[in-house]
Amino acid sequence: MSAKGKSGSKKSSVDDSRGVSRRGAGLYNEAGRNELKMYEAEYEASLKSSGQSIKQTGNKNQLSDTGDENEEFDAEDEYDGIDLHDGHDNVLSDDGDDSDLTISHEVNKKSYQGNGRESSNKFEFGTKGRNVAEVGDEASKKSSQKVSDNSLDSLTTNSRRKSVSDGHATKKSTKRKPKRRPCEMKLLNSTAQLVEPLESRKFARFALQYVEIEEKPDWQPEWKPRFSGHQTLQQREDSFLARDQKMHCAFVRSPDGFPSTGFDLSEDDASYISRCHIAVSSCIFGNSDRLRTPANKMITRLSRKNVCFVMFVDEVTVQTLTSEGHMVDTMGFIGLWKIVVVKNLPYNDMRRVGKIPKFLSHRLFPSARYSIWLDSKLRLQLDPLLILEYFLWRKGYEYSITNHYDRHCVWEEVAQNKKLNKYNHSIIDQQFTFYQSDGLKRFNPLDPMKLLPSNVPEGSFIVRAHTPMSNLFSCLWFNEIDRFTPRDQLSFAYTYQKLRRMNPEKPFHLNMFKDCERRRVAKLFRHRSDERRNTHQVEIN
Repeated sequence: MSAKGKSGSKKSSVDDSRGVSRRGAGLYNEAGRNELKMYEAEYEASLKSSGQSIKQTGNKNQLSDTGDENEEFDAEDEYDGIDLHDGHDNVLSDDGDDSDLTISHEVNKKSYQGNGRESSNKFEFGTKGRNVAEVGDEASKKSSQKVSDNSLDSLTTNSRRKSVSDGHATKKSTKRKPKRRPCEMKLLNSTAQLVEPLESRKFARFALQYVEIEEKPDWQPEWKPRFSGHQTLQQREDSFLARDQKMHCAFVRSPDGFPSTGFDLSEDDASYISRCHIAVSSCIFGNSDRLRTPANKMITRLSRKNVCFVMFVDEVTVQTLTSEGHMVDTMGFIGLWKIVVVKNLPYNDMRRVGKIPKFLSHRLFPSARYSIWLDSKLRLQLDPLLILEYFLWRKGYEYSITNHYDRHCVWEEVAQNKKLNKYNHSIIDQQFTFYQSDGLKRFNPLDPMKLLPSNVPEGSFIVRAHTPMSNLFSCLWFNEIDRFTPRDQLSFAYTYQKLRRMNPEKPFHLNMFKDCERRRVAKLFRHRSDERRNTHQVEIN
């Protein structure tokens, strides 16, 4: 890991190095910060009336929200189970349903046949240049998607509704959506014969460097350092070109005399993650979730030897975990998770802080060739090496992400975010209008030239190879989140399409896979806030 630079000019780091020892108070982007101040009163008022639908009329860019006016929660907050007392045990299902585990159990049974140990000499991560073992049947590509292109879909709700019967108002029973189930996946039976593939020549090749430090301009007395730097619109435009370049991609240090910009790690933690070649990572900031330990019996000895499991947390979360009995051992671990404490968070918004490890794994793990991200509401229940083989190596992808199970058009996602008051409406409008003016179109499922099967990702589970194109896309996506809103579903399609449009001769092998496949490899739980809300609702009922 690079040490802090002290020279008086703007510095950069190459794609495999970066500095992580940083401090400082965090701020929103300049435009966003001003907008937030301007509309703070309006936003607070809108939060108090979140149960009412918000209708906007005017020019063609304005939307009308749809759905039940009593809806309180996003449809994406549909859970497989809830783990109210999630300790050190490895129980994977709290709703009595273990159907999720069928393939995973079978994989492990076959992995340890024979002498009872995993063969570790057939997959050495320190050496490249091997071909993937051939596999038999591949998973079916057929999937059904419900898409509305001409209007915003009405959103199903679980809210109560009253009906009149014999002149008296009676309450209907609460309607629940059918539980979404995992789908079949043709996984390898074992990691024993698994080998890392040769570095594919079809991936685009270029060198990325990153802005490491910014100096204070003499003509800006009010200038303050920012974690993501001060990227101009022209620099933003140029950064979409897949070529040798120096770009902003967070971790920008402040000059002498200024506080650091944030995301400080201890020297021991920084040293540990800098040596990882394959990383499985997640984060809990602001005590938002419980610690979900990966299913131990699903993780092979080979993965325990070659994969880093890293959980980024803040100091408040560490205190809560300790009070709940999750004690960090002398090596800094809780179960399989290496607990990495982040100090001096660079943003006040915990959602935005969480996007740093989510999208910038190539910066945090500079030696890693692959990474798997899962939101803290998920528990991993499949071996990471089998995940890499299935989602990346088998068909030569460099980036895999889940599509949304219900929404496929950004127009729908914008309406849903505003309906549920996920963020300041004015900032959402600003971002959405900007994207439309720069070419964002409605999703058309019948378009044979469409670049993606969906324009809205679910986003809680991402599998990446740290290739130049994958790294560039991740930096671009993060920069959009820093400039506009932390709602990453709003900026995904625009970022991907603009990157492809500006680089027609350089392919980006991105795979959007079905959400039911994500449900097979990772189990979904409630956030802490949703646990409390659900418990309170049960008490009322």
